[in-house]
Amino acid sequence: MAVNEYLKRVYGGSAQSYFERAEKAMLSGERLFTVTANPEIIMHADRDPQIKKLLLSKEAEVIPDGISVVKAMNTLGLKASERITGVDLAAHLLKAAGENGKSVYLLGAKEEVVSALAGKLTAEYPEMTVNYHNGYDGDKDAIFHEIAALEPDLVLVGLGVPAQELLIYRHLPKFTKGVLVGVGGSFDVLSGSKKRAPRFFVKTNTEWLYRIAKEPQRLGRFWNNNVKFMQEVRKVR
Repeated sequence: MAVNEYLKRVYGGSAQSYFERAEKAMLSGERLFTVTANPEIIMHADRDPQIKKLLLSKEAEVIPDGISVVKAMNTLGLKASERITGVDLAAHLLKAAGENGKSVYLLGAKEEVVSALAGKLTAEYPEMTVNYHNGYDGDKDAIFHEIAALEPDLVLVGLGVPAQELLIYRHLPKFTKGVLVGVGGSFDVLSGSKKRAPRFFVKTNTEWLYRIAKEPQRLGRFWNNNVKFMQEVRKVR
C-alpha cells in the first residue's frame, strides 16, 4: 500500500487541540487509543499486516510524532499543522490526571526509571492513583490483562515502536474506557533519568539530529526509516 494511505489517517490539527481532545476523553471516561506515528511504524506497516491493520483501524487515532511525518503530509497536500510528540502528550495527560485525581498505569522502561516516575507523580499529585510495571520483567500480555482489570483512566506504554502499539491493539477490546498511548522512551525524560534535547533542537524540529549526535548507533535506524520513508513519499507525490 502506498504511504499516502497511512498519512491520510494522521491528525492534522495543532498539538494543543489534540491535547485538549485527549484530556477530554480521559476526563469523560471515553476510550481512546492514540498512535504516535513516526516514519518507523509507517515503514513497518507494509512488512507487517498487523501494523497495517492497526494504522488503518478506526479504533486508533494517529498523530504525527516526527517532523518527517509532517513534511511528508505537506508534500502530499495533506493538512499537518505541527508534530505532536509522545512525550509532550504524556506530560499533558499526566498533569491533567494528577489535577483531577485520576488513575494511571505506566508500563515500560527499566525498573529504576518507571518507579522513579511513579514516585515523582505520587509526590506531586497525592490524589492520583499510580500503578506501574517495568518493561523487562514478566509476560506483557498477562500484565495487560491485569491493567484492563484495574480500569485506569490513562495507560502509557513505553516499550518502543511497534511493540507498544501492537500490545495495546491486541488488548484494546478489554477496555471500555481510558486513554491508551504508546510513548516510547518518554519515561526516561519524564522521570528525570535522561535529559530531553536542548530547547533549540526541540523548537527547530531537529531533536533527531541531537539524538544521533549523542547516540551515533541510531544513524542506521534513521537511514532505514526516515530517509527511506521520504523516498517512498516522493514516489507518490
